[in-house]
Amino acid sequence: MKQGIENSKSRFAIAFLFLCILYFVSCTEKNKNKTSPPGLPRKDTVPVYKKPPSSFQDTVYIETSSAVFFNPDTLQLARIKESLSSMVFESNQHDCFFQMRNARMVIKQHWPAIRIVETSKARYLLFIKKDKTRTCIDLDSKGDMCGVFLFDPRKDPELVDMMNIDTALGFYFEK
Repeated sequence: MKQGIENSKSRFAIAFLFLCILYFVSCTEKNKNKTSPPGLPRKDTVPVYKKPPSSFQDTVYIETSSAVFFNPDTLQLARIKESLSSMVFESNQHDCFFQMRNARMVIKQHWPAIRIVETSKARYLLFIKKDKTRTCIDLDSKGDMCGVFLFDPRKDPELVDMMNIDTALGFYFEK
């Protein structure tokens, strides 16, 4: 009886080891011959997007608990439009508009004490903490066309994912 149990355990261990090896081999094997469907660009041929510099050199000062929304200025937006295909540009515009609108609504409804700051005509954001230390963010260094920074004067500012604004607000302001 014991020998039968031992044989079963051995077979199970060998089968389990075989499945583990098979799993790791299948997960790490590279598919070099994959091609995109006709009409869609391959991922390795998509040009790298570089955000053009702002037309402004102004600075926005933030000293209170805030959500700072940033957008490109008009000239910067025109340069972005020139550098992207019309479909990609329109998609980015659409995403920015609806994600920012949703983020504003969530903040106003659930976090009304958080001040909303909007900027499209500033290059720099200067966050001044309670202890008077400063953090300056150059928006030209951010690759995103739009976004939102959360700021609590007791903490460093944080660029957050607008798709997860509910969670980001809770994690940032409640900790």
